[in-house]
Amino acid sequence: MDISLVIPVYNEEENLEPLYQRIKEILEPLGKEYEIIFVDDGSQDNSSQILDQLALKDPHAKVIHFRRNFGQTAALAAGFDLAQGEIVITLDADLQNDPADIPKLLGKMEDGYDVVSGWRKDRKDPYLSRILPSTVANWLISRVTGVELHDYGCTLKAYRQEVVKELNLYGELHRFLPALASWMGVKIAEIPVNHHPRRFGKSKYGITRTFRVVLDLILVQFLLRYSTRPIRIFGGAGLISFVVGLFLGCYLTVVKLFFHHRIGNRPLLILSVLLIILGIQLLSLGILGEFLTRIYYEGQNKKPYVIKYVTPPSQENR
Repeated sequence: MDISLVIPVYNEEENLEPLYQRIKEILEPLGKEYEIIFVDDGSQDNSSQILDQLALKDPHAKVIHFRRNFGQTAALAAGFDLAQGEIVITLDADLQNDPADIPKLLGKMEDGYDVVSGWRKDRKDPYLSRILPSTVANWLISRVTGVELHDYGCTLKAYRQEVVKELNLYGELHRFLPALASWMGVKIAEIPVNHHPRRFGKSKYGITRTFRVVLDLILVQFLLRYSTRPIRIFGGAGLISFVVGLFLGCYLTVVKLFFHHRIGNRPLLILSVLLIILGIQLLSLGILGEFLTRIYYEGQNKKPYVIKYVTPPSQENR
C-alpha cells in the first residue's frame, strides 16, 4: 500500500460525496495503491450511512465507526492504527482542505522529509474568531516546542508510516503532531496549501479552543522534555525551594541565638517552613514520577527511543 488517507468525520453529511469524488479524481491518475479511511466520530446526522454506501461500492474505502464522539485526536489515532500505506495523509472532511494538494505533499516527501505539514497561507475563515486565535496559538506552540510552523491547526499533513505508528495519541494532542513527532528526530517541512470557505455544515471549533491549547501545550512540553526524567523538573524546583527555606531558617536561627530577637511572630519563619515542606514534597513527587516512568517503560517493554534503521541489517529483518 502506497498511500493511506485518514479522514475524521463528524456531522459532515453534505460534504462527503463531493469530497470522495474529488479524492478519486486526484488519486486515480497517480497510479499508486491507496486506501481511504473515514473515521465516523459518532456523527448524529446521515454521515454514517453515506460513508457505508461509499465503502460498499469502492474497495479502496474503509469506515471506522465510533460508538460516540471521542474527538479528532481519537479519530486520527484509530485511522493511524488501521493505515497500511507507506505514506499516511490526513485531511478534514469539511471540503476546506483541498485534495488537489496531496500530490504536492507527496512530492515534498520524496525530498527525504518524514512529516510535511500544510500551511493555509490564504485562510478563508473569520479573522477574529478563527485566524487571530490560531496565529497566537501557532506562535506560542512554535516558541515552546522549538518546532517552527506557521499552521499547526491545518489537518492536511503527510507522515511516513513509521512515524504515525510510534505516536501515542490521547486527549486533544492532534494539533501538536509535528511537535510530538520531533521527539523521534524526524525531518519536518511545511508547504503552502489551498484553503476554501466552508460551504456546508458548521465549524466544530471556536475561540475557546485557544485556552485549551495553552493547557495542552504544558502537557506537550512535559512529554517532550521531561517524560523520561520527571526528577529534573520536580526535583529541581523542590531542591531550590528546600535550599531557600533552609537558608531562611538558618538566618532566623542566627538572629534568635546570637541577637536574641523574637522570631515566633515573623512571617519569614512561616515562609521558611512552607518552603522546606514544599521542597520535600516536590522532591518526593519527582522520585514517584521516576518510579512511574520505570513502570510505564518496563511494564510494557516500551523503549524510550525509536530506531530508524540498523546497519548492517539483521537476518530476521531482511
